[in-house]
Amino acid sequence: MLYRGAEPIDGAAETLATLRSLGKGLAFLTNNSSRTPEAIAAHLTGMGIRAAPEEVETSALATATLLRRRAVASAYVLGEEGLRTALVAAGLTVVDESAADAETVVVGWDRGFDYAELAAASVLIQRGASLVASNADASYPVEDGLVLPGAGAILAAHPDGHRGERRGGRQAERADLPSGSGSGRRREAVGDRRSARHRHRRREATRMGLAPRPHGHHRQGRPLAPRPSRPTYVAERLGEVVEDR
Repeated sequence: MLYRGAEPIDGAAETLATLRSLGKGLAFLTNNSSRTPEAIAAHLTGMGIRAAPEEVETSALATATLLRRRAVASAYVLGEEGLRTALVAAGLTVVDESAADAETVVVGWDRGFDYAELAAASVLIQRGASLVASNADASYPVEDGLVLPGAGAILAAHPDGHRGERRGGRQAERADLPSGSGSGRRREAVGDRRSARHRHRRREATRMGLAPRPHGHHRQGRPLAPRPSRPTYVAERLGEVVEDR
């Protein structure tokens, strides 16, 4: 919700700069598994948004953490550099299409995947591999208010995709507290999708905000019930996050 493609949303850089000036710690959470934290931080910095790799948490890192905790040793991956790098760093061996077996098949956003890779994944699952998706977002927002197929579209192409385990939205369970967010400090999560960004447990975020997407899909002015999957408030502009501080 900070940018679409190469375009930052209005007020993104100014709002985050204000939060830092107030001594707030920041963490950037994304369901996009395609890039490493270093690449994402560089992208944000290039748009005038100060960010460090250690402040970035991705669905790729959440997926890698899950598989490491389960002592999974090998994975066949439909995904890009960010997902593959995270899995290797977690100690997994990433196998190719010629592998006779793998413990799990991991699906992420992959702009270059093809039928041969989908078929290889299907064979491995039929031979006993589990299926884990970094996230299940069907769409990916880009410039000019357009959307492209996301990781969920790739997952849906698989015959067993509906049974796959999804890790999207779980980054907050993995993330270390950012600098300045010590014990007892209120944590606030702000995102642009009710379905993914706001599944943080109440002990993870005491306030949850829904900021508008650049092309505007949210109905404003309606208070939302304080359920765990719903935001505490809906903002018309990202800058509203700091206006009550």
